[in-house]
Amino acid sequence: MPPTTVIGPAVETLIRIDARAANKDDAIRQAGQLLVAAGCVIPGYEESMIRREQVANTYLGSGVAIPHGTGEDKGLVRQDGIVVLQFIDGIEWNPGQVAHLVVGIAAGSDSHIAILRRLTRLIQNEARLQELVATRDPDVISAALRDEAPAPASSGAAEDYPERIEWIVDYPTGLHARPASTWSETAKSAGTPLRVRHGAEAADPRSLVALLQLGLKAGDTIVISAGGANARAALERFHNVVTRLTPQEKADAARAAEKAAAAAKAGPLKGWTPVSTPRLMPGVAASPGLAIGKIHILAAAETEVPDEPVDLVTGGALLNGALVRTRAQMEGLIDDTTRRLGAGDAAIFIAQAGLLDDTDLITLTCQIMVEGHGVAWSWHEAVEQMAARLSSLGNPVLAARAADLRDIGRRVLAQIDPDLGTGTLDDLPEEPCILVASDLSPSDTATLDISRVAGIATALGGPTSHSAILARTLGLPSVVAGGPGLLALAPGSMAIVDGDTGRIWLDPTEADLESARAWLADRARLRAAEEEKRANPAETTDGHRVAIGANVNRPDQVAFCLSQGAEGVGLMRTEFLFLERGETPSEDEQYAVYRDMIEALGDRPLIVRTLDIGGDKQVPHLDLPHEENPFLGVRGARLLLRRPDLLDPQLRALYRAAKAGGELLIMFPMITSVPELVTLRQRCEAIRAELDAPTVPIGIMIEVPAAAVQAHILAEHADFFSVGTNDLTQYTLAIDRQNPELASEADSLHPAVLRLIAQTVEGARRHGRWVGVCGGLAGDPFGAALLTGLGVDELSMTPRDIPAVKARIRNTSLADLRALAARALEVGTPDAVRALDRAPDGKDA
Repeated sequence: MPPTTVIGPAVETLIRIDARAANKDDAIRQAGQLLVAAGCVIPGYEESMIRREQVANTYLGSGVAIPHGTGEDKGLVRQDGIVVLQFIDGIEWNPGQVAHLVVGIAAGSDSHIAILRRLTRLIQNEARLQELVATRDPDVISAALRDEAPAPASSGAAEDYPERIEWIVDYPTGLHARPASTWSETAKSAGTPLRVRHGAEAADPRSLVALLQLGLKAGDTIVISAGGANARAALERFHNVVTRLTPQEKADAARAAEKAAAAAKAGPLKGWTPVSTPRLMPGVAASPGLAIGKIHILAAAETEVPDEPVDLVTGGALLNGALVRTRAQMEGLIDDTTRRLGAGDAAIFIAQAGLLDDTDLITLTCQIMVEGHGVAWSWHEAVEQMAARLSSLGNPVLAARAADLRDIGRRVLAQIDPDLGTGTLDDLPEEPCILVASDLSPSDTATLDISRVAGIATALGGPTSHSAILARTLGLPSVVAGGPGLLALAPGSMAIVDGDTGRIWLDPTEADLESARAWLADRARLRAAEEEKRANPAETTDGHRVAIGANVNRPDQVAFCLSQGAEGVGLMRTEFLFLERGETPSEDEQYAVYRDMIEALGDRPLIVRTLDIGGDKQVPHLDLPHEENPFLGVRGARLLLRRPDLLDPQLRALYRAAKAGGELLIMFPMITSVPELVTLRQRCEAIRAELDAPTVPIGIMIEVPAAAVQAHILAEHADFFSVGTNDLTQYTLAIDRQNPELASEADSLHPAVLRLIAQTVEGARRHGRWVGVCGGLAGDPFGAALLTGLGVDELSMTPRDIPAVKARIRNTSLADLRALAARALEVGTPDAVRALDRAPDGKDA
């Protein structure tokens, strides 16, 4: 019997090398007897461990099992402790599960959690696990459970890996969520262990939460280290990514400083001043503007999460399923936010989605489940513990990130158990109101119906929170940090929210309301003048007109896109119908959405792209097969041709919508060959004839080089083309635009991409077809100018990009734009193309 080894306060371990047992129950009883012998438990605890195994599988994974007693038998525990039985040859725990290390746990308090954390880390370190299974020295196992690693070869601290680089944080605002998410993604793809250390605190950079918990500020010195095979190369790649972010971080900080300086120079903001003396509740200005409305209180979502334990296999499956569904839901939210508000705001939810892969968060959840708690309760507890740690760091930026963690946590919780949904905003009054809440999550804010919310006032929150950023993008006047007294206000009473000065005026008189409405009217007149200009066509100085559309997903977004100057919808991405729900929408449900969209547009055109699933857009409920490289797999048109259960209901819904009137165009994604297009057209015609619906134009996306170089042939069968520059760029340059190391190089201004667009236009012209662009390049004023010069007829973009694009086109001639495009096709790099933004003769391109 090896000697007892002290691991921590009141925690003892007893280790048996090369143990032998007849079966799993025998192994569990042996572990229980060792705990009795160590004085950790009283006799009878071993039977409690057996009972626990009968209702919950304690196999943790990777050859490690952790049998323990039931929650009701904690009274049998005298002191916390663990014992380890090493089975070199293994013992079958359950069918398909072989345990080599059986770690018996006696837990009367939470002091054993440190051991569970180390076990979870060990599971992720296959080489170390193999060492523990093969060793004949109990001290090796004891050291592993104390997390004692051999001292690195370098002279660095004991917790560093052998290869190390020291770096001084030079991000002006420190390590916040967006750069940290890039660090995390890079570390996950490294293929070798990495560590980031600041003083005595260290983090696995694969964990976004662990990185944020370091609380790194500008000027902090950190050590980045790597171990294992190819450690030096992995370390240098990671360090390069870290340092490449510096210019962008400094540029962002400089822009923020310029804005602050400009605001200071302009003096204090002058908001609306009441005529009388209504009651004032001061807060912090978060989003500018003045809002008038009746107060609507959003009750705090105090969810009671029941603790309903299940066996670990079932629990693990429930948790994994919830995470998978939430990832798909986040894809829909990211996509929708990108289209509505822009990529900058969508990055908020990209960072949030990264938390779903956070190893520390998932590990902590599993550890709590191992203690005998239910899946939902364990997840909720893990989220709250980590959010509390972030909030306690004393850094307001990181404290705001705790709201992001809780936001994503609530989404997963609702997927585990729909009854645990956090309440909704569905009961908003029909007339615009002042939404009062304790706080709003970013996803709540992003999905607000702005026709029913005039302004926001929250008791908590800060002006730099993601919710505040989204409110500014939506144009919703907002005041935060108004205090708990806000929640005691009388629902239905009038209020005025001044987002310029951070003031909330309560119970205003009629004279106050009249004054505020007059102030708003003056602001509206200024906006109207701007909107009048953005409503003008995109027509060059020599009379060439370019059609301008908007990328819109839902009918309720149409009014905003038209107010920005859109002449129709150039791209309706129907994936959101599938991504934002847990089941496939029926034909009738799709028809209702398409019909509502047509009615919202009136006589303006609507181009609907059929379902484009695959690649970076996966939908769990469609049961698509796993693919090693989904970007080169069954996606877009390939999927539709294989799944008539998806294609036919969508086409029927579209033709039914067309039959009721309106200008509808249908567009198929990811076309690579003539046979694909011909087959899809035949299916369209069959369904059209069956429904006696009108003929509608059938177009295709040009997203792969094969389609661009065959444009002259495809144009015989397509009524129009629309170039998706995002996908065309990544397929042309062989760069995954989601790869954090390469995304910046996936540049749509690459001359190779521009040449393919020119070839597409040339091929379309042979058959009198028109060409549009609905990718990101269309929303860039310089990119739009180039595309117009290349002969593109229609540009579709995020609504907020429309005014700047129209202004750029109106300020030059088609002759100049053609000359600009010709020069762009002759240079060799995207930077050289950008250098043409101002022509040598000094005229704007």
